[in-house]
Amino acid sequence: MKPIAIGADDAAYELRSTITNYLDSLNIPWVDFSSDKNADNRYYPDVAHAVAMSIKAGQQDRGILICGTGIGMSIVANKVPGIRAAQCHDTFSAERARKSNNAQIVTLGARVIGAELGKQIIRAWLNAEYEGGGSAAKVERIDYYQNQHIAE
Repeated sequence: MKPIAIGADDAAYELRSTITNYLDSLNIPWVDFSSDKNADNRYYPDVAHAVAMSIKAGQQDRGILICGTGIGMSIVANKVPGIRAAQCHDTFSAERARKSNNAQIVTLGARVIGAELGKQIIRAWLNAEYEGGGSAAKVERIDYYQNQHIAE
């Protein structure tokens, strides 16, 4: 298993710590792309872009992004061609993001969910695998539209 890419901004350091400790308890390796207030990556777009690019490059297969709401991280990660990031604040959405949409990245809002729910969301997402089936044509359609815009 490749390490999971994890990235958080300064609004989410506490939840990031909870999630990384949880990953450690499951013996799941991870690599941290989180921001540093004094470095070039201090803004959440830089963190989200770095995680998405590491997945696109094949260095990691999955990523977890955490900011205040999870919205900004999701927007940025989804700008990277081939990446599907899903903002999840409940376990059902996390499971479906993986099973139906083949989302490589889950985004969380540290100001929206608590630590225990965060762990449950990550567990649901990690335990889910892409099913293809009826969803495969829909995921292919997402890629089709994305490729149309890349060609412009």
